[in-house]
Amino acid sequence: MSMTGKSVLITGGGTGIGEACARRLGAENAHVIVMGRRADLLERVAAAVGGVALVGDASQANDVGRAVQLARAQYGGLDAVISSAGAFGMGRATETDDVAWQASLQANLTSAFVVARECLPALIERRGAMVLVSSIAGLAAGPDACSYTTTKHALIGLARSLARDYGPYGVRVNTVCPGWVRTPMADDEMRVLMDKYGETLEQAYARVTVDVPLRRAASPDEIASVCRFLISSQASIVSGAVLVADGGSSIVDVPTLAFTRD
Repeated sequence: MSMTGKSVLITGGGTGIGEACARRLGAENAHVIVMGRRADLLERVAAAVGGVALVGDASQANDVGRAVQLARAQYGGLDAVISSAGAFGMGRATETDDVAWQASLQANLTSAFVVARECLPALIERRGAMVLVSSIAGLAAGPDACSYTTTKHALIGLARSLARDYGPYGVRVNTVCPGWVRTPMADDEMRVLMDKYGETLEQAYARVTVDVPLRRAASPDEIASVCRFLISSQASIVSGAVLVADGGSSIVDVPTLAFTRD
């Protein structure tokens, strides 16, 4: 169950869920490699957890290859990967041009695929584990987010395919689907509501979670705990699973909400 000495690559490791995963695992004496495109954020996180910062694009094979080489050179191999890199994609289909569509695919789906492809040989050597961070947008469609919804759905299919093909080699692959998480990206999304209703950030979060059974958004640390579980030996028989961490929002029967609203 211990993470001591385990080598873990975290993409999107400079902020949000990726940063929280790095801090959680670093506190448990794992060897953490944080990868992303913003050097200042990565270096801050790496310094805090005693890890290594690697500036690179998770959708580029050469950059991911450097991360794998680093893990092998410094830690003898790679035990786990948390693929947390991604970006939001706003707009309906008719409002999404080819450039925006390709950008969303690259950020959310291609990055996870390339990371998986490049890391799998090393994970096979260690019979390691991988977690793909999707979203409840991978289970249902929100408004005006065509590319984001599509790519987050596709991540679940990717994880299932990987779990099916590489399970015989001892590699486990799972998906985490968070709901609202209080990250910088989510804070930016709240500004739409803050401007529309003249609300504070706290009021905006209260508005988007009013129908969530737990009535709140998750913290990045809570999602990091879920990711930590899935890459640990505690989840040794769990593969191909979709673990929903949304405060219960995805279980709500939408047509009955009228009965509980004032």
